[in-house]
Amino acid sequence: MDLAFSAQDLAFQQEVRSWIEANLTPEMREVQERSPTGHLSKELQIEWQQRLAKKGWSVPNWPKELGGPDWSPSEKYIFDLEMSRAGAPRMLPFGVTMVAPVIMKFGTEEQQQKYLPDIRDSKVWWCQGYSEPGSGSDLASLNTQAKRDGDHYIVNGTKTWTTLGQHADWIFCLVRTSKEDKPQKGISFLLIDMKSEGITVDPIVTIDRPAKGHQEINTVFFENVKVPVENLVGEEGKGWTCAKYLLEFERGNAYAPGLQASLNRIRAYAAENVWDGQRLLDDAAFRRRLDETEIAVRAMEFTELRILGALGAGQNVGPESSMLKCRGTELQQQVTELALESVGQQGLPFLHPPPVPGFNEEPVFDWESHKAPPRYFNMRKSSIYAGSNEVQRNIMAKLVLGL
Repeated sequence: MDLAFSAQDLAFQQEVRSWIEANLTPEMREVQERSPTGHLSKELQIEWQQRLAKKGWSVPNWPKELGGPDWSPSEKYIFDLEMSRAGAPRMLPFGVTMVAPVIMKFGTEEQQQKYLPDIRDSKVWWCQGYSEPGSGSDLASLNTQAKRDGDHYIVNGTKTWTTLGQHADWIFCLVRTSKEDKPQKGISFLLIDMKSEGITVDPIVTIDRPAKGHQEINTVFFENVKVPVENLVGEEGKGWTCAKYLLEFERGNAYAPGLQASLNRIRAYAAENVWDGQRLLDDAAFRRRLDETEIAVRAMEFTELRILGALGAGQNVGPESSMLKCRGTELQQQVTELALESVGQQGLPFLHPPPVPGFNEEPVFDWESHKAPPRYFNMRKSSIYAGSNEVQRNIMAKLVLGL
């Protein structure tokens, strides 16, 4: 497949490069460089997202009438590619690419007017309330209860693995409003203000978290939380339909640009570092694994471009999102394994945790060796979240292959 961009595409590519150069501030670059996870603080993340919003680039997949940039499939690909090449932070997905499409499709006009502008302009930080301590990939078994009481639902239960929930203003939740019939029919989709009385957020410390590191996931407890009935999206008991629609967007991400950018950094690092008198890139076994991974990433890229073209024609991702999720997360893990191997013994985890951003001492080793271990450990989860890859293969077998 030969990718030949038009003159208009190339002009847009230069515009994106120039904009990133002008708007990715030195402070943002330093925080990302010194962060083992590559994340910004909440304040800097919001600043970056609002810069994108001011440019009109914060919601690339939204329709034009709701603030989307009306890009062609090639322009959307170029934007993702240049953001990845520059190592720029991305918009957090929970509002823009997860709950917003659900509100667009199933929400009332009042809900769309209330929530979508603040999501577009990054004035509200969202998190996702799907998984529970006893309901992970078997999401239909969730037990968080929402009982109707006049003009409110009273919510009791627990959500877990809630990414960045400690920062969130709102959470979109799957809750059980009925136990009649099959489990999927008793689930509803609620929008809940995180400032509501009765909500408690507890951190979950994970193996990838170095000292003074980035806190990512949490458990969220709901104890007699009052939620206005007007916060129900779609019909009561039809939340499973909303959930499946949202998961298409959660699973159908573009992986290839970020993977290729990571491979380029690994190749450059392996070309510079010498082990036992030999560059790592000159090691035949390592170079073969690097080349094989790059071939797989390019194949992933062509698949994503084909699906992107279908999206540009107005089609949904559909069950092919499961294929993207499976292959994309497997390659994420493979790339982080190569990165960890490339830093060698300098990547021994937690023996020399890096200083927090802004600290003026140099690390024991180079910054790349500080990033590789936590990213490797963090990516162990990628084949589990958004539905485990085993579940995705069942979906593909049923809906794609007809088995």
